Amino acid sequence: MPFNGEKQCVGEEQPSDSDSSRFSESMASLSDYECSRQSFTSDSSSKSSSPASTSPPRVVTFDEVMAATRNLSNLTLAHEIAVNENFQLKQDALPENSLAGRVKHIVHQAFWDVLESELCAEPPEYEHAIKLFEEIREILLSFLTPGGNRLRNQICEVLDTDLIRQQAEHSAVDIQGLANYVISTMGKLCAPVRDDDIRELKATGNVVEVLRQIFHVLDLMKMDMVNFTIRSLRPHLQRQLVDYERTKFQEILEETPTPKGERD
Repeated sequence: MPFNGEKQCVGEEQPSDSDSSRFSESMASLSDYECSRQSFTSDSSSKSSSPASTSPPRVVTFDEVMAATRNLSNLTLAHEIAVNENFQLKQDALPENSLAGRVKHIVHQAFWDVLESELCAEPPEYEHAIKLFEEIREILLSFLTPGGNRLRNQICEVLDTDLIRQQAEHSAVDIQGLANYVISTMGKLCAPVRDDDIRELKATGNVVEVLRQIFHVLDLMKMDMVNFTIRSLRPHLQRQLVDYERTKFQEILEETPTPKGERD
């Protein structure tokens, strides 16, 4: 949906690991975001050269530093998932009284107000609504397993944007009917914890509010799927954790930018 700006954040604070902490500090001292993607030279290579080391300083690029940092992030994330059974992702809502929270609310409200005025116009304007159903279709398809071909075909057929546009040209689009189909499909795909949300959607009379709440529940369903994947992955990570951490640490060491003079 346009204006869908919710951030995903880690539900539990990651533990401090001494080796990871020291590496993070060294990487933080190397990273300089003000340089954008410009290359920079390690401070240690700018020291006065000794007779035993006449090699030119090795230029370290921003991409090299960030590649090593990403590896460290993946390592700590995998460790947290494996050892913390309460680890999960969640949406971090902006405080309502904050400037960012107020701006987000105003922008969202303006979008839905425009949509309502378009659908109530004579004749109605459907283009924004069609784009919303197109986005809804892609989200629903992302929930399907590889074997869900029957439901996949049905979703593509009912939410065919070309067909809906043809209907719109003749003012024959059934927005409420499309919304009801979406809600019914969401009920088939959601976790049991979302059953109450689906019932509330079915009881909502205003079509614009229905579309608004559909996107809210779809966001919750996406987070449910991510956390289900995390739970499914945890036993595998627990079995492979030692080998995984050894491999990732080796990758970090290999990708950590080190001045040529220090290697010599």
